[in-house]
Formats: sequence, structure tokens, C-alpha cells
Amino acid sequence: MIRTRLTALAVGFCLALTWSPAKVLAADGQKPVQIQDLHYGEVLFYFYQDEYFPAIVRLLAAQSQSQLSHHENQAELLLGGLYLSYGHHLEAAQIFDRLLADNVNPEVRDRTWFFLAKIWKQRGYLEKAQQALNKISGELPKNLEREAQMLQAQLYIDSGDYDQAISLLQSWKGRTEWASYAKFNLGVALVRSGRVDEAKMILEDLGEMNPFNEETTVLRDKANLALGYALLQDKQPLAAKPVLQRVRLEGPYSSKALLGVGWADAEGEAYQRALVPWMELRNRDLLDPAVQESMLAVPFALAKLDANSQAADHYLNAIEAFDEESHRIDQAINSIETGTFFAEFVGDDPLDSTGWYWRLDELPKGAESRYLFHLLSTHRFQEALKNYRDLSYLHKNLDSWQQSVDVFESMLETREAAYDERLPRVEDALQRADLDGMVDRKLEFDALLNDIEQSHDWLALATAEEFDMWGEISSLESTPALSANIPEAKDVRDKIALLKGVLQWNLEKEFKDRLWRVRSDLQETGEALVDAQRARRQIDESMRRQPLEFADFSNRVYGLAPRIESLKIRIEDDRDTQLAFLQSIAVGELQAQQERLETYTVQARFALATIYDLATTVGEVSE
Repeated sequence: MIRTRLTALAVGFCLALTWSPAKVLAADGQKPVQIQDLHYGEVLFYFYQDEYFPAIVRLLAAQSQSQLSHHENQAELLLGGLYLSYGHHLEAAQIFDRLLADNVNPEVRDRTWFFLAKIWKQRGYLEKAQQALNKISGELPKNLEREAQMLQAQLYIDSGDYDQAISLLQSWKGRTEWASYAKFNLGVALVRSGRVDEAKMILEDLGEMNPFNEETTVLRDKANLALGYALLQDKQPLAAKPVLQRVRLEGPYSSKALLGVGWADAEGEAYQRALVPWMELRNRDLLDPAVQESMLAVPFALAKLDANSQAADHYLNAIEAFDEESHRIDQAINSIETGTFFAEFVGDDPLDSTGWYWRLDELPKGAESRYLFHLLSTHRFQEALKNYRDLSYLHKNLDSWQQSVDVFESMLETREAAYDERLPRVEDALQRADLDGMVDRKLEFDALLNDIEQSHDWLALATAEEFDMWGEISSLESTPALSANIPEAKDVRDKIALLKGVLQWNLEKEFKDRLWRVRSDLQETGEALVDAQRARRQIDESMRRQPLEFADFSNRVYGLAPRIESLKIRIEDDRDTQLAFLQSIAVGELQAQQERLETYTVQARFALATIYDLATTVGEVSE
């Protein structure tokens, strides 16, 4: 539940960093927020799908090309949150230091430093976590305020400042889930400071509480276990036993509680009763340290009960079990050192979730997993495993990019081939297009139209049909027969004059209208010629620039392959380093388990030798 809450807060933190620019409508009915930079909208598209790596890539690319002018600060804050999701807390802190000074809402600023403090605490940077908490100037929301106080108390405890932790935790009010954790941490701080009696009251109250969910039930068991062992160490076995018996038999702390109950009876020399919980432990997983210790505790109690023969048998069984387990650990170490164990973490995993929010939901199959079960729950191992997965994701992503570069190379070659194939046809068409001649003809038409207008030459604007008709009428006027002085000739001459007059009257009437239309057509022709000249210059410029662009694209595309290959080599080196670190942690844990088994084996052999010596001595005395 705490882990779920932590993840939810992380998502809420990153949403706060964006200042809600991607929400279509705010929860309180506010107007939609306008995305003014298209590339920032693309970044948010990937961000809200939890695809943080593509979001980072596009955000950095947009920043490098100055494409986020309207969302510069929001984008930088979002980048800090995304860096933080990948564990790059130093880069994120630099961004927050630079941007969270004056120009951000105080609530967002305080949330940011609180979240950063949690990350640093998990990674073991206690001093940096304390510095981040100190930068919180205002009041956090109630749910975060309680968690911030708990975080501060844990920092005090981890740094050994128990008095400060006690002072902070004693002021906690209420009976909430966080209050229960506060009580537990208060009891731990009191125990570590040597104030066992005060811790007893706190942990006793916590150990007898009525839990309201599974998490508080586990916390109750943990409190009883901590109190029981504190009383054992304080030489109070009678008080420790009932406390340890309150721990559930099916809970995660039951084995250690059973071991403690047995030792509480053993401290009172009630070895027969001590055998009951210890014998129960023998049926449990041998990897549990409490079970391993019980395998020595059982023959110890039998020896105290003078059942030396049974004690010897149990010691022999323990030695054999420890040797077999140690041999299996050797095999697990060999498997881990070859890298096959960790390869399964990313082998069939699509790696669709990377960064800080990833969680391991299922262990890889194999004997190694059972030995590393407890190690896998630690922050140190989890963070190292996340880094290994992220590096594997980056390597696969570069493989994908490398394939894309091959596609880009093919596209570029296709475009160059198409350009080379079309260029001769374009050049031939341009040579046939005499734009200068067209301009000269247009100027001639302008001059001719001006002469027509000045001379009022209405016949020059006649249509072809009208011009032909005018010619026919004129030819009829010159017919010799019409010059005769007879009535018929006179009648024809009058009709011809009428026709010519009507035609002239129509031409003169439409002269201005036709003049305007011709001049308008000439103007449009001039504009078209100007556009054609501009297009010609653009074509010439494109023909001049295109080879340069092809050369630039070639340098960029063909230059990507070696860069990607270089990055892959670096990532492979880093991944190998991270794998070696993971192997060292895992092997170190297994070797620690093996050393514990060897220590128990030595103790069992020594106790067995003591029993044999005692049996030999008794035999000699009886003889």
C-alpha cells in the first residue's frame, strides 16, 4: 500500500510540474489550457501515456531547436521530473535549483523538494535528503505533511540522532495508519537509545492494537517482534514470551517469533517447552536464518535434557543439510556469475515500463530466485536492477534507431535518384520557357494599348468577326458598279452606309469597356509573369541548393550510424559494469548466506565433538 501511494505521488508530482497544460478541462470546470507549442503537446502526449523515454527524447530535441518558446519553464520542469523518473537525481536537482527559486508556485516547489528528498533517502543520500527537506518553506497538504514528518524522523534515526527523532515522533497525534508507523519508529528510536522501558509502553500499545487492514496487521506483528527481542536482550525472557506469542503463525515474522519464544523458554531452562516452537521451525524453508538457527537450537535443548544421542543425530542432520544447501548456493553463484540469471529479467520483457516507476511483479524462474528473495526487496538491489533494465532498453532502442537510419539512407538514395532523373527534363522545360521574351511582348502590348487609347482607335479593339465585317463593308463601298448614277446604286450605297454606321456606332459605344477589359487582362498577365519570374528564381535557387541539402542530409544520415554504434558500445560497457555490480551484490548476499551456514556448521561440529567427547569420557569412567 505504501508502495502504491508512493507511485501515485510520483505521478502527481510530475503532473504538477507540467502546471496542468495537457488537461483539456480542469477538475473545477476551468477553461481549457491552450498548448501554444505543437512540439510540447507531442511531449505531453507521450508523457501521459507513461512513455517517459520518448518524451525525454522529443523534449530535448525540441529544446535544441528552440521549438518550446511558449512553454520553456514548464518544459524544463517536466524534464526535471522525467530525469528523476530515471534516477538522474543530480541532473533533476540542478534543474529544480535553477527554476524553483522564485517563478514557481510555492506549493509546487515544496512538493518537488519533498519528492526529491524521498528519492535521495531511498538511494542512501541522507545528507541531500535532509537538504531537500530543509528547502520546504510552507505547509504541505495533510497527507504529504504526515509523510514528510515520517521521512524526517527516519533521517534522524538513520543518522543516529535518536533524541531528535523521539522529540518529533512523540508529538504525533491521532490513530491513523501513519500514526501507527510513527509509534513503531518511536519505539525503535527509544530502543536504540537504550530507553527500553519507555519503548515497551509504546510497542506494547502498538502490539495490542486492533488492525484495520493487512498493512497494520503486519505492523502489529513487527512491533511485537521488535519488543520481544528487545526484552530478550534486556534479560527479560518471561516478559518477552507472551509478546512474541502475539505474532501470527502465518505472518512474515512468524519464524523469527517462534525462534524467540523458544529462546525465552530456554532462558528459563524450560528446554522441553522450547523444543515445541523450534521443532515447528524445522519444517520451514531452510533459507530462513531463524530456521537455520533452530536446527542448532533443537540439539542444544536435547543436550540440556541429557538426550545426547538424539542431539547428536540432530547435529548430524543439521551438518548434512547445511552442506547440501551450501553446495546449492555454489551452483547458484555460478549461474549468477555467468549472467544467465539476470538475462531473464529482460529476456522476454518488452521493457515497456522503465525508470523509477517500474516494479518487479514476478521473479525469474530458477533456484537462484529463492536465495535472492530478500535481496530483491531492498532499495539498493532494486535501483541497480532498474538501471540494468534501463540500459537494456536503451540498447534495444538504439537497435531500433539503427534500423531507422538504414531506412533513411534508402529514402535519401531514392530521392537523389528521382532528382537526378527529373532534373534534365526540368532544365529543358526551363530553357524552352522564354520568360524575358514574354515580358517584352507584354510591354509591347502595353504600349500598343496606350496608342489605341490616345488615338481612340475603336476599330483596333474589334473582334475578328467585327473586323472581317468592317472589311467586307469597306470592299463593297469600292465596288465600281455602285458609283453609277442610278436609283438602284444609290439605294445600295445608302444601305452600306447604314450598316457601316451601325457597326461603327457599336464599336465606339463598347470602346471604353473593351479597353478596360484588355488592360485588366494585360495586368493579370503581368502579375502572372511576375509570379512566373519569382517561381523561376525559386526553382533556380532550389536547383542550386538541392545538391547542398542532399550533401547535408547525407552527412547527417550517414553520420548517425557511427554515432549510434559508439553509443551502443558505451551502453554495452555501462550495462556490463551494472551487471557486474548486480552480480557482486547477489554473489555477496549468497556468500553471506554461505558463511552463515559455514558458521553454523562449525558450531554443529564443535557441539557434536563435545557430545562424542562426553560420551567417551562417560564410557571410560564406567569401565
